[in-house]
Amino acid sequence: MVKNPSKIHIIGSVGSGKTTLARTLSSRLNVPYIELDNVVWKRSKPEDIRRSDVERDKYLNDIISSDQWIVEGVHHTWVKPSFQNADVIIFLDTDYSKRTIRIIKSSFIKN
Repeated sequence: MVKNPSKIHIIGSVGSGKTTLARTLSSRLNVPYIELDNVVWKRSKPEDIRRSDVERDKYLNDIISSDQWIVEGVHHTWVKPSFQNADVIIFLDTDYSKRTIRIIKSSFIKN
């Protein structure tokens, strides 16, 4: 493992703790983090707008061209540049029952 990684990609299933780990590492390492869902979607009200593939890919390339980043999320082949440029890739293999509980809890919190 790289002694002080500054380019980190975190992957895992829904509810595995990717966002929580990304926030924690971001705070401790003073490295910005981004959720890949926010690369795919422009967050706006009343509803989110999906970026075009060109916009999405440019956004991701802007992120990974910087000196420090934490990216969390699993998407399709378009994230390959993130994997290729990461100092470290963290895979969270969280127990199914724990993920299920987290997903159910988050459903109640959002509504």
